[in-house]
Amino acid sequence: MTRVVILAEKPSQAKAYAEAFTIQEKTKTYILLKPDEIFPNGATITWGVGHLVELKEPHDYKMEWKKWKLDQLPIVPDRFLEKVSKGKWEQFQTVKRLFQQADVLVNAADVDREGSNIFYSILRLTGVKGKPIQRLWINSLEKDEVRKGFKNLQNNDKDLRLFDEAKARQISDWMVGINASRLFTLLLQKKGFASYLSIGRVQSPTVYLIYQRHKEIENFVSEPFYQIQGLFQSKAGAYKGLAEIKEKDKAKVQSLMDKYGLKEKEDLTGIVQRVDKKTKHQKSPKLHSLSTLQSVANRRWKYTPSQVLKTMQRLYEKRLVSYPRTDCNFITESEFAYLVNNLNSYQGALNVSFTPASIKPNKRYVNSSKVQEHYAIIPTKSIPSQKKLGGLSREEHNIYHEILATTLAMFHTDHVYEETTIFTHVQDLPFKSTGRREVKRGWKELFPKPSASKQEKEADLPDVQKGAQVGARLHIKESMTQPPKPYTEGQLINMMKTCGKLMDNEEDVEILKEVEGLGTEATRSSIIETIKAQKYIEVKRNNVYVTDKGIMLCEAIEGTLLSSPSMTAKWESYLKKIGSGEGSKQVFLKQTSQFVEKLIQETPDSIQQVHIRSTEEKNKWNAPIAKCPACSTGSIVDRYKFYACSAYKEGCKVTFPKKLAGKTLTKNMIKTLCEKKRTRVLKGFKGKKTFSTALTLDQDYKIKFDFKKKA
Repeated sequence: MTRVVILAEKPSQAKAYAEAFTIQEKTKTYILLKPDEIFPNGATITWGVGHLVELKEPHDYKMEWKKWKLDQLPIVPDRFLEKVSKGKWEQFQTVKRLFQQADVLVNAADVDREGSNIFYSILRLTGVKGKPIQRLWINSLEKDEVRKGFKNLQNNDKDLRLFDEAKARQISDWMVGINASRLFTLLLQKKGFASYLSIGRVQSPTVYLIYQRHKEIENFVSEPFYQIQGLFQSKAGAYKGLAEIKEKDKAKVQSLMDKYGLKEKEDLTGIVQRVDKKTKHQKSPKLHSLSTLQSVANRRWKYTPSQVLKTMQRLYEKRLVSYPRTDCNFITESEFAYLVNNLNSYQGALNVSFTPASIKPNKRYVNSSKVQEHYAIIPTKSIPSQKKLGGLSREEHNIYHEILATTLAMFHTDHVYEETTIFTHVQDLPFKSTGRREVKRGWKELFPKPSASKQEKEADLPDVQKGAQVGARLHIKESMTQPPKPYTEGQLINMMKTCGKLMDNEEDVEILKEVEGLGTEATRSSIIETIKAQKYIEVKRNNVYVTDKGIMLCEAIEGTLLSSPSMTAKWESYLKKIGSGEGSKQVFLKQTSQFVEKLIQETPDSIQQVHIRSTEEKNKWNAPIAKCPACSTGSIVDRYKFYACSAYKEGCKVTFPKKLAGKTLTKNMIKTLCEKKRTRVLKGFKGKKTFSTALTLDQDYKIKFDFKKKA
């Protein structure tokens, strides 16, 4: 009797697999399936809880590595080992026991390198060896797709290469993160920096990109420039045009006016010399990858990239969309076939109705040679009922509609518009006017109409004929050069993908796709969340700004490879080679180790140029906040994660938290508590709902709420 044990990445995934079969028994840590044609002896599904195991911390190797000291760097263990993640021991023990009893193991974690990493890291830590391993490789959690996947399990060759790639990435991130964070923090603390810097192989160059944009904006000097604008009045309506001159020197523009004998604001006559009309066809957008979806959702609804990924994950688990973490914009003939079969139902779900322009596959969307691990994000065969659609959250509804509309758009007609250019001569000086007029909405009717902006209103030109006389008034128009704008979060995803080249044009992004960017499709949104949490950047009204702390980080890493997005891209591209079997994990880790050595040698000199920001200067390391209320010798100081008495070595145990009921306690609040034993009424504490209260210090020097004190 063959015992099959299947490992899913998380409980929700295990539940989706189990629902494609008949369940015999469900427990807290595994699910038993009844025998059927796919598993004649039944099977057991168990799961990780995301990462069940993680790389060991420095102090797990050597106790002396716990303290941050310069003379201990570099920290590089001889062998990198794993341990069970905190709080996940019970689940790990179940997985280990089931693996030991199994005859065949199936890796059914997510179908990407991280899924390979999760499975093999757990397997290594269980110590189970020599058992046959198969791989489930599917792009949808629908029941028939799950059954088909388990019927056609793959061998694990590709999986092992992806595991090597993921491990190389994980270990190199660990080496750079542990060593660089300690190195830069300790060197800056010598200069009076009062906090910690977290440095990462991918997160630091990402902050540096935002810093570069900050410098461009900061150093930008706005300058005036001058043009000649004509306002023309024809029988069919008014329009504007510009002469072909753009100068910083107003006198040059004036001399051109004089040359043609033209005066500002006089009533003149113009002649329409030429009218060019071109009909243009715009194809529907490519199918979505995760990053194009993140860009669109950020532009349209201001959703953060991580919000989009979480929403996609929920829609995937509800079996409405295909696998979310894909960087591909193409599908194969087999997906195209089911989309054609369900065309009418999808139209019903989107509440639209149109006759498809063609139901033949088009290479712009359907191209098997471009699909590697995953195809583009499309709706699954499961058509949601109106009730299921009604049960979606607002975000889920918007994202699902966007995916549905983009998929249906490839069956729709082109968007057709007419581009018109008018050349109007005033005393032989030509003026050019351009505009566009919509001829046929085509695929655009599937999407919400954008708000009519000024440009669109101005864009419609009156219907004038060649040779027509028009009234003309001219003036010298003064404009100012504009600084670059801060990135939005959606643009930041594209910036990471194209390594710092701002591409708003979809085609350009595709061309640059060959260049590996910063991070991967699956990790970019979490990198952005990490640098937000580290307070290197802040997002205000969807614009991304670098903070003082971020500027300091960038000044510290300037000139090192940590600030080079293209260098990081080369690392990413070598990592991909490991996954395809052309690169070696050992080579990559050796290079990372040399990189760390180089940093340790070069950083002490380069750090001299860093200016410790004024907010930090006020907070010198361990600067006293107030006299300790308990002992006469110590002072209360900032201990990074909490406040405590500086005389703790002499036995004073007074500590105060940094956060209380969801509110951050500032140094001023702590100072007031120590000196006056109570604060005024403070807002913003969180319980079942938000509340306000004063704080007092009791005789044991613990902080208590004081609701009696009136605001």
